[in-house]
Amino acid sequence: MIRVGLVGFGLGGKVLHAPVIASVEGMELAAVMERSTNMAAERYPGIKVYRTLEAMLADDSLDLIVLTTPTATHFELARQILAAGKHLVVDKPVCVRSAEVAELMHLAHAKHRVFVPYHNRHWDSDFRTVEKVMRQGTLGRIVAFDSAMDRWRPGQTRTPWKDDAEAGGGRLYDLGSHLVYLALTLFGLPETVGAEVVREREGQGADDAFTVRLRYPGLTATLAATNVAAVPRPRFYVRGMQGSYVKHGVEPQEEALNKVTRITDPAWGREPENEWPELTLDVEGKLTSRRVETLPGDYRIFYAGLRDALLGHAEPPVAALEAWRTIRILELAQEASRERREVVCDWSSEPV
Repeated sequence: MIRVGLVGFGLGGKVLHAPVIASVEGMELAAVMERSTNMAAERYPGIKVYRTLEAMLADDSLDLIVLTTPTATHFELARQILAAGKHLVVDKPVCVRSAEVAELMHLAHAKHRVFVPYHNRHWDSDFRTVEKVMRQGTLGRIVAFDSAMDRWRPGQTRTPWKDDAEAGGGRLYDLGSHLVYLALTLFGLPETVGAEVVREREGQGADDAFTVRLRYPGLTATLAATNVAAVPRPRFYVRGMQGSYVKHGVEPQEEALNKVTRITDPAWGREPENEWPELTLDVEGKLTSRRVETLPGDYRIFYAGLRDALLGHAEPPVAALEAWRTIRILELAQEASRERREVVCDWSSEPV
């Protein structure tokens, strides 16, 4: 049994981690660090509650620590956790700067610990499905890939640090980290990065909209998000030489996880048919459209894979290097937007 300590019990810890960990065979949600509240004990009676990270790290029974605090705190807390000899999961974005991710990678290697970024959207129903369609070659040669995560939130951000760029706030880091990681999963390392990173709402604060373009030979991946979209763009719009693929809607798991403490529904992560993507193909010169059943989304796959990695049976579900690459592209996107030019990527200095 792998005993897990969860640091932070806000939205990320309470919704996106605790119910998932508690639902994976071979893992036990054993402890939570909450500085002043008791929400974890109310939801998980009998769980150990620590008020400080130091107290949690002194618990020798804990094998794995999951860090879900605000982004700007990740680096120092992660260093402390790894230095204490614990395996570590860090919620995305892992750090504010790629150099910080590299330092954590080196520390984890020196301590012989597993350090894994929580890029859970790899196991969204919509991404699992678009990945399958593209890997099958159904669309032919891909010429354009558009992915957007739009929201309608024209008012002020309710969580202050998320509107503070110095603290790692803003849509580029919040949602861009998802979109960039998924594009890297599909297409690998881009040659250049172009971007517009802006604030569309009134007042001062971090960016709330962006468009990032990753250039590959014969292909552009366009990644975008905004807080000011009463009508969201498609989640995925893929164009290939044999047809197109369009997916609208929002991944259902987050809303569902907000209502449970453990996953018990055998139909977990499945979408209704009216939410399925539409695939349009050229069949003997005639365009034909049909719905494609989405694969079920399941964040448990991440933690099951991590369990197997800690037991020595598999590689971690997400490599730490992918977190470094993701943050590095976000840094290049900021540079590209600031200087109004496309930035050439230099991947020769990747940490090992």
